[in-house]
Amino acid sequence: MRRLNRREYENTLNDLFGTNLSLADRLPEDNRSHEFDNVGESLGISLIQMQRYLECIQDVLNQPGIRSAAPDESQTLQASYARTRGSEQWLNKLWLHREDDSVVLFKNFSYPTGLLQAAVARKEGWYDIRVKGYAFQSDKPITFWLGASSFGRGAEEFTLGYFELPPDKLTTIETRTWLPLRYMLNIAPQGITDRNQELKKEGVLNYKGPGIAIQVVELEGPLVDPEPERGRRLVYEGLVREEETSSSNKNRNPKAVSILPPIVSQTPTEDAEKVLERIATKAFRRPITQDALIPFRDLFRTELDKTASFEEALHSAIAAIFCDPRFLYLTENRSESNGPATTNSLALLDDYDIASRLSYFFTRTLPDEALLQAAGNEELSKSSVKLLEHAARLQKSPHFRRFIEDFTDAWLNLREIDFTNPDGQLYPEFDQYLRWSMLEETRAFFAELIETNQSVSHFVQSDFAMLNRRLAEHYGIEGVEGRNIRRVSLPEGNLRGGLLTQASVLKVSANGTSTSPVVRGVWVMDRILGQPPQPPPPGVPGVEPDIRGAATLRELLDKHRSLDTCRSCHQKIDPPGFALEMFDPIGGVRTHFRSIGNGDPVTIEVSGQKVRYRRGPPVDASGEFGEGQKFSDFADFRALLLKHKRQIAKSFTTKLLVFAIGREMGFSDRVEIDRIVEKASESDYGIRTIIELIVSSSLFRQP
Repeated sequence: MRRLNRREYENTLNDLFGTNLSLADRLPEDNRSHEFDNVGESLGISLIQMQRYLECIQDVLNQPGIRSAAPDESQTLQASYARTRGSEQWLNKLWLHREDDSVVLFKNFSYPTGLLQAAVARKEGWYDIRVKGYAFQSDKPITFWLGASSFGRGAEEFTLGYFELPPDKLTTIETRTWLPLRYMLNIAPQGITDRNQELKKEGVLNYKGPGIAIQVVELEGPLVDPEPERGRRLVYEGLVREEETSSSNKNRNPKAVSILPPIVSQTPTEDAEKVLERIATKAFRRPITQDALIPFRDLFRTELDKTASFEEALHSAIAAIFCDPRFLYLTENRSESNGPATTNSLALLDDYDIASRLSYFFTRTLPDEALLQAAGNEELSKSSVKLLEHAARLQKSPHFRRFIEDFTDAWLNLREIDFTNPDGQLYPEFDQYLRWSMLEETRAFFAELIETNQSVSHFVQSDFAMLNRRLAEHYGIEGVEGRNIRRVSLPEGNLRGGLLTQASVLKVSANGTSTSPVVRGVWVMDRILGQPPQPPPPGVPGVEPDIRGAATLRELLDKHRSLDTCRSCHQKIDPPGFALEMFDPIGGVRTHFRSIGNGDPVTIEVSGQKVRYRRGPPVDASGEFGEGQKFSDFADFRALLLKHKRQIAKSFTTKLLVFAIGREMGFSDRVEIDRIVEKASESDYGIRTIIELIVSSSLFRQP
């Protein structure tokens, strides 16, 4: 049985009730199987997990927007660095205070930070943020980071986005975001450096370097959010509070949720049953029978008899619904219309389960009304055309980005982007703006391949990349401006293009100091070719790089492969890793390794920043791939890898099926997988074509 994982659980409750709660982090981490955390065999359940489910649903039901229809009052707060608390000690010392009352931030200090304590969320909710400013002493736009943080213990600082201000023209940057209670806005310039400490030497009044001038920051909110109305109707429609029938309560504050008047009902069991049926139908993603309601109705009655209020008893029964296996698990019922299963026939899912499978595949949440209506009319099991129409519709949903993120995080291991931090001495050019751009590049690239139905060969080599200015600088590509990720044509012969040369992939397949041909080779063989190696024999030590630069990992691996127990596997996994040695741990092209020990000192300028390190041994990216196919560098290896297009397509199809269906592909599935791949060859293995063939396949409609 396949349980909803943490992300699916959070999406489902938030979408069902119109809330925006962070529930996934409150649940135990899901185990993984075959790279994915939505595979049934790895998704167990525990007493602690059940307790957390109870806490989560009670938190949802107690949200003010659900219990009360009264909107929060929206306020507009204005904050300025010129008048922020304690700013007088920094003005015209580290920050330049201009005549137009703007304050120029020239660099990202560890202290003082750009935290604006006056721009604080007084209540949790959606806020409109307006930043008014311009780029100062610069002929190009300057990027700034907009984040939010809190003084609360253990509070996490998070990124709201990266934005640009044009030179010498007061501009308003607007964005809308969700802010937790008591979180404050924070601003920091990006991509500008004070190379020679001139700010300290010359003083802020004489400094000629670029900066961002911030005049004022406005925080408007919490905004009236119509979404919780969905949850309020789901729970309270048809119920009447005492206040609504008593004129004596007209002056009661409707926003005081903790003292809301009680619900009055002459027929409490019948009224509660209507609510429970409405909620259970949504939660179980299918119509519910009256018999199935009996346990929840009985629980409500029992709680009511224990002197609980109507609302408390109702909440207990609702919580039971959301701890029921029919909600927590994606049940897979064989369609009765298909008749009894025989040895010569395949059991197929019924329409409601197909609707759930399709919805959790593409939008990672419960089916919408259109899908449920199609399921009720048995359109999904009878017609592949209808099924594909709904698949295309869901791919246009804003929630489709959830699929892009969840699938790439697992398939490409992007979830490990923060597992290590690049060494600050060896790779000081790495920053959070680059890290953010790395992930956005890969996700935008995959989305573009689906949208334009590009061949799977683009995983290996592509004539375009998805770049912004920060990535283009990092990759040495000229002519790209702006913070927005967009499609950029690459010059012929450029090493970029495809997944293998993207900084995110190169970072997650390395540690913060060095690269490993073994790790990267395993990544290519597993994630791209679908040929994961066997685990190493017990008792065989791993091979660690020498960060002092005395020897390359290739030299150490040559000795390692002399062992008979290691040779057969390393002959397959090392060559792809050797080819990728042309790229450092943050995705930069290199001819020599960087070292903190031996080697001549080197000083270079990268993205306007001086980088100092020692030149280590030269990079040798040659090897032998397959049966005697030699390559001298990554470009040669890439050409050899492209000859395995069908294997790449089969690997991608298999991984996508595991993600879509939630189970491992077995021996009996190979015939259908081969059929999908063969059919996809007619479109040169187009990625959107493969997705459509998966949705219309028999595997997608089988338990």
